[in-house]
Amino acid sequence: MNRRAKEIKKRIAKRKRKRMNSMLSSSSSSSDDISVPFINQITQENVQVDADSPLYVEAEGSKNFHPLFRSDVFITKLLISACIVLMIGIIFKNDRAEFLKARDFVSHVMEKEFNFAYVSKWYEEQFGNPLAFLKKQSKEESGSKESQYAVPASGKVLQSFKDTGQGVMIETNNKTVEAMNEGIVIEAGKKEDTGLTVVIQHADGIETWYGNLEELNVALYDFVETGKPVGKVKQSQNQHGTYYFAIKKGDTFIDPSQVISFE
Repeated sequence: MNRRAKEIKKRIAKRKRKRMNSMLSSSSSSSDDISVPFINQITQENVQVDADSPLYVEAEGSKNFHPLFRSDVFITKLLISACIVLMIGIIFKNDRAEFLKARDFVSHVMEKEFNFAYVSKWYEEQFGNPLAFLKKQSKEESGSKESQYAVPASGKVLQSFKDTGQGVMIETNNKTVEAMNEGIVIEAGKKEDTGLTVVIQHADGIETWYGNLEELNVALYDFVETGKPVGKVKQSQNQHGTYYFAIKKGDTFIDPSQVISFE
């Protein structure tokens, strides 16, 4: 900041010296009576910068310059955005075959969930702890750089990954299901196949699904730390609870038993 202020002071001083030189040259009749020390004194008095002076100066030849906003750049970005919107509109309004691939690509990008967890982790690494809705413990508080996976709820595998093709059904004595890893809740509600379900998105792009729950402990877009409860286990008649758990990477489900041990 001090370096920037010095550069600004030099610019102001240079301009004021030019102004003084033009004033002195215009009055040639009286210039002979002005001594050099007197000129230096006037110049020094005029180049002093007030403490309340702005930390930027207008660019030469530009009357509307500001370091945080440039109208020409803003208008250019606005025109580019309008062109993109227009192109997408043409793609979706036209049924020609050459536009089908582009339409499928745009649809896939728009339907894909934004990776909030990755952005949150990047923000913390660059600037420290993020805002309130993305709060997490700092690395000093957690005591380790690499987060350890937590077992959602230990128990017996009733239905394996081979049986379901997506996840596993676990029988447990625990009353709550915990988050396997820290992340952002991107879904919290009922699903057709898994009932009351919580889906957490993690910084590495992986999603973990916690289904067949009786009650939820988290809401949409909550940040959940490793090992924190996400919901209550649905109790059965034999006093044992059951819950559904799945791991999804991209568009493919992974066998959870290869990642963590439930027993």
